[in-house]
Amino acid sequence: MSRVRVLVGTRKGAFILTSDARREHWEVAGPHFGGWEIHHMKGSPADPDRLYAAQWTDWFGQVIQRSNDGGRTWDTVGNTFAYDGTTGTHLWYDGTPHPWEFKRVWHLEPSPTDPDTLYAGVEDAALFRSIDGGESWQELAGLRGHDSGPNWQPGAGGMCLHTVLPDPNDPERMFIAISAAGVFRTDDAGQSWRPMNRGLKSEGVSLPDPEAEVGHCVHRIAMHRSRPNVLFMQKHWDVMRSDDAGASWHEISGNLPSDFGFPIEVHAHEPDTIYVVPITSDSEHYPPDGKLRVYRSRTGGNEWEALTEGLPQRDCYVNVLRDAMTVDTLDPCGVYIGTTGGQVYCSADAGDTWTPIVRDLPTVQSVEVQTLP
Repeated sequence: MSRVRVLVGTRKGAFILTSDARREHWEVAGPHFGGWEIHHMKGSPADPDRLYAAQWTDWFGQVIQRSNDGGRTWDTVGNTFAYDGTTGTHLWYDGTPHPWEFKRVWHLEPSPTDPDTLYAGVEDAALFRSIDGGESWQELAGLRGHDSGPNWQPGAGGMCLHTVLPDPNDPERMFIAISAAGVFRTDDAGQSWRPMNRGLKSEGVSLPDPEAEVGHCVHRIAMHRSRPNVLFMQKHWDVMRSDDAGASWHEISGNLPSDFGFPIEVHAHEPDTIYVVPITSDSEHYPPDGKLRVYRSRTGGNEWEALTEGLPQRDCYVNVLRDAMTVDTLDPCGVYIGTTGGQVYCSADAGDTWTPIVRDLPTVQSVEVQTLP
């Protein structure tokens, strides 16, 4: 029988949750790296025992950890993230030039085919690659070298490259998302990049031109591996869809109670079934009406249903961050969310019902899942 392993990164350590395919009873291991902020933790699709974690403290800065045994033991690997060539400047919050400075790793994305190759999205926004299991890192400098780079400006949470989305059918193609610059695509393995933001509008968030080529605060993008030309986006206001690999976008917010949120995910077996977690607004980071509801569309957007069974429906004021929702590949598909209140919920029936599989953790920053033999 298959098993699942859920990797949870929190503000005060990492936790690993395991269950069989029924997903009813869970074992909890951790905290690993107790007291450290774990911004993201993810396993290699090519080797289920190879895990990577990005940890951070104000005292020691950024540290990348690697496990070769499914998280039982860990080794510190390379932590030098040096911008390639002349760093130049980007715009600061007030619009003045500011030098590029490495602050932290936001997202780790292992290669789908090689356990020693992985990507790191960092702040200030840049993309790094390692081909030796995280021992050393090189910037894919073509991204920051785009003509628009000097005009990138931080969003409220900093200027972070937070999403790295490889095309599963084309090793040369990859999508990334930056807050607050937008979506970019490479078709030549990272040598050159193009903005993919046509159709995005960003009124009221400091863009002089609401339809500018760059400057949009994209919160998350997702795809189904069988349809890599179809992308879904949760933006700073608006849920969006692209049917042409990011060349153009159209809104699919439909009947959502709020189109502001952070995560978006696609069902493992149904390419038109997508999930979002709306929150009240960009200043009120909690669910509308104090009810934690995951919303599901089975039609690729516009028509949404609230999924509530097993989720708190009164006096709930938590948030679900951009990396804190994921799906497994079992049948029926499992959906997982982690909250800023320290709960991790699992739905073993594609969202119809939910169960808290662990409570009272520190603030959950990321949730990833592995389906194991």
